[in-house]
Amino acid sequence: MKHINFIIFLLIFSVSSTIFASAYQPKLLYSGLGIPWSMVFISNNEILFTERNGKVGILNIQLKSVDYITDVPKVVANGQGGLLDVAIAPNYKPGDWIYFTYSKPVKDQGATTLARARLDKKVLKDWKDLLITHSQTDTNVHYGSRIAFDDQSHIYFSIGDRGFRLNAQDLSTHAGSILRLNLDGTIPKDNPFIGHSTALPEIWSYGHRNPQGLTWDNKNKRLWSIEHGPRGGDEINLIEKGKNYGWPVISYGKEYWGPISVGEGTHKEGMEQPVKVYVPSIAPGSLLYYSGDAFKNWQGNLFSGALKLHHLNRITLDSENRAISEQRLFEDLDERIRALAQSQEGWIYFSTDSGKIYVIKPK
Repeated sequence: MKHINFIIFLLIFSVSSTIFASAYQPKLLYSGLGIPWSMVFISNNEILFTERNGKVGILNIQLKSVDYITDVPKVVANGQGGLLDVAIAPNYKPGDWIYFTYSKPVKDQGATTLARARLDKKVLKDWKDLLITHSQTDTNVHYGSRIAFDDQSHIYFSIGDRGFRLNAQDLSTHAGSILRLNLDGTIPKDNPFIGHSTALPEIWSYGHRNPQGLTWDNKNKRLWSIEHGPRGGDEINLIEKGKNYGWPVISYGKEYWGPISVGEGTHKEGMEQPVKVYVPSIAPGSLLYYSGDAFKNWQGNLFSGALKLHHLNRITLDSENRAISEQRLFEDLDERIRALAQSQEGWIYFSTDSGKIYVIKPK
């Protein structure tokens, strides 16, 4: 009986995926860019995007034209480093601060850094580093880094373990953690490790490997993250104040050099369990909590770009924050999907590592 039910489920899933594919094919808006690592709407018709090589541009959706911005600081554009995320706070107006994360050259090494600047026509002005994290190493991997804002004027941004696993359990380094600041870069007084002599006060959560997706659910006041596991074991986590998410002590992934599990197992007291695990890995490049009106049946879903398995990943959550279903969209594009953005209309935009930007909207 279970076997028959499973076959019925596969048939329903196949039919629904086919119907979806015919109804919502992504439309190519622009191509020929570098690697568009992040993008954000700064007006109804303009997307501000970063390229990992250190460029910032504006895509005019109506004109389908791109203008590049000047006065961008130098970045360590090696390996997984470069100019990373770009984001704006809620209720952004022209001339307000725009926030960036990037790998900053520090003593010939790269440190994940949070900065902000103002856009004046085609020039970035008043650039200021808000936090140069204690995360520099001689590696060029696992910088993170995504930005999210809550509804209380706080900014969160993620840092990978920088290739040294034990960093994620060491509260004296920012590596392997998600940080929380006020919008001006000061430290909120209610951060969990304020006053701890061996912990950095910017840390909000720790035990992360390489979180490259971070998103705020404003309806339910929740912070979500998605991170790269090793060989298998990518995770979606519900991020809570001061919690330890386990890396590298617990993991669902395997070592790269053989079929050996990483860490002590998959569970340990005092360490959080993920909401969703991907085995094998999809290599997540972003995370979006969908809140638009264009796709009513997607409201409250999580979307992630998949860099390895080349698709847009959709996760449905139930009222208890459990991942109850997964859908893999647009596999036929065969693209490494990197950044995601939601427009005012509720349309979903995504970029690819091949230098393209697409839009999904109802027919």
